[in-house]
Amino acid sequence: MGFLVDTQKEGGGHSWGCVRSLVRRKQVDSAANGHSHHQQLAKALTVSHLVAIGVGATIGAGVYILVGTVAREHSGPSLALSFLIAGIAAALSAFCYAELSSRCPSAGSAYHYSYICVGEGVAWLIGWALILEYTIGGSAVARGISPNLALIFGGEDGLPSFLARQQIPGLDVIVDPCAAILVFIVTGFLCLGIKESTFAQGIVTAVNVCVLLFVIVAGSYLGFKTGWAGYELPTGLFPFGVDGMFAGSATVFFAFIGFDSLASTAEEVKNPQRDLPIGIGLALFLCCSLYMMVSIVIVGLVPYYAMDPDTPISSAFASHDMQWAVYLITLGAVMALCSALMGSLLPQPRILMAMARDGLLPSVFSDVNRRTQVPVKATVATGLCAATLSFFLDVSQLAGMVSVGTLLAFTMVAISVLILRYVPPDELPLPASLQDRIDPVSVIPGETKSSHHVGTSSNSTKQPLIGENDASVMEKQEALGFWVLSEENRRKVGGWSIMFTCIGAFLLSYSASSINFPGFIRYPLCGIGGSLLLAGLIALSSIDQDDARHTFGHSGGFICPLVPLLPIICILINMYLLVNLGSATWARVSVWLVIGVLVYVFYGRKHSSLANAVYVTTAHAEEIYREHEASLA
Repeated sequence: MGFLVDTQKEGGGHSWGCVRSLVRRKQVDSAANGHSHHQQLAKALTVSHLVAIGVGATIGAGVYILVGTVAREHSGPSLALSFLIAGIAAALSAFCYAELSSRCPSAGSAYHYSYICVGEGVAWLIGWALILEYTIGGSAVARGISPNLALIFGGEDGLPSFLARQQIPGLDVIVDPCAAILVFIVTGFLCLGIKESTFAQGIVTAVNVCVLLFVIVAGSYLGFKTGWAGYELPTGLFPFGVDGMFAGSATVFFAFIGFDSLASTAEEVKNPQRDLPIGIGLALFLCCSLYMMVSIVIVGLVPYYAMDPDTPISSAFASHDMQWAVYLITLGAVMALCSALMGSLLPQPRILMAMARDGLLPSVFSDVNRRTQVPVKATVATGLCAATLSFFLDVSQLAGMVSVGTLLAFTMVAISVLILRYVPPDELPLPASLQDRIDPVSVIPGETKSSHHVGTSSNSTKQPLIGENDASVMEKQEALGFWVLSEENRRKVGGWSIMFTCIGAFLLSYSASSINFPGFIRYPLCGIGGSLLLAGLIALSSIDQDDARHTFGHSGGFICPLVPLLPIICILINMYLLVNLGSATWARVSVWLVIGVLVYVFYGRKHSSLANAVYVTTAHAEEIYREHEASLA
């Protein structure tokens, strides 16, 4: 059978158990963790639904503003190339998401993958950061709808008084009733059911895409008619140099954030192994294509230095005597914001539900309505928080905090792919309800297996053996240069290499971004970081991947190509963007993360569903789960 693993070694004590709780990992499926009593979400989504969610959540109103700002300050006529490079960088994360979402198709997205591959502590921080991302993101989007809606009705004072922004007398607070009402409307749609809300989002997204297609077709006609003045400049395609184009790519990268919302709906997809990778890929391809075509047209109509930074598309058409098009483009911006609002509020209830299922948050958030088969209570709580924030606060200054959650999630998903390929969990937790099925154990004197332990809550001071699987003690011989590695040593090399890679990526990103550092500090740091990164890449490329990757989770889905190179590049890109978010953003996020640590220490750690779990080897755990399922049948 395999080893039964225990949490506390001799002399470990309570403090060591606290540390152990940070690295305990869960089984792939929620049901396997003892949550089969929970009502499951509806299996209703297909590829078309996923594309609607992905495109709707990704293409917000930013495209209607971003093209002007980035073209004027960074890219110039090469704006389309900036979008292409950013799209390729986003595709690296999309490949990692596609593999993990098809292998582990359960609600929770990056939180779920981190809990399976890394441990409870990191998973909690990722989930806590995603809660902040979706709450502030939804509030910021809602707050941006009313000014655009007012333009359709004739200007800033066009909205009815009960919807218009108003300042509270005596306070420096401007309330936005329109934003709060729209959040409540979207929350109502989300409570109706995943299929119904996705249908509504699909309609709104279709209107937005039609407006962008109008911009492309009508703009192309004007361009060919007037001679594409924006491309006939003496400065050429790169007025700010190639560096400017890459700087523009770093800025427009955030326009691709949103496709990760698809991963949070994995539990509601009819055929996740097939549909999730296709949905993620199609959504990202459509977004990148639309971004590039719009930027090619707009930059060609108006010279980059003459573009309006606030309303570049509208002003481009207005400069060609097409004032009526301004209303159509404004309608597209409103539809884009409404779709992005739905995309922001859809994932958070599923993150809350996943964390509550695991015991890290109160169980009320894990309740699923039997009729609509959605987490209604978590959805309503999300809507109330987002509506309150959007009503009272102008959260635009906090928008940078949204990027922290996304980039942390992207980084952790890439790390999880490396862990899954090289050091996948070889022990699975058994909840208290299944521990009576463990065979009588015999203690083998002197037997230890400390190198790969994951924490449990047993008080035993020895490590008992349930039964030994001959295959588990057979050494797998691998050639690494002149060295021959056993399976245990191969896992050690893989684990240390992944850690060195992450440290190297951080040091390289931090030192490369810290231009104010003295050279005698900056350059050695760059060298150390680059050396660690390269050493990790070479080591991972030289050893075999773990055979267990073929059977880990749900097999038959998408396999991320070019491992370990692709995930490592993904980690480096996301860490570089994280480092460059600014100290003010990190100061605000740190306050939220400290609050999260306190919540975990005083609630989540004690109520975790793995608090009393015992870990056994994968083979024995799977046998116990099969027996349990057979007894329920």
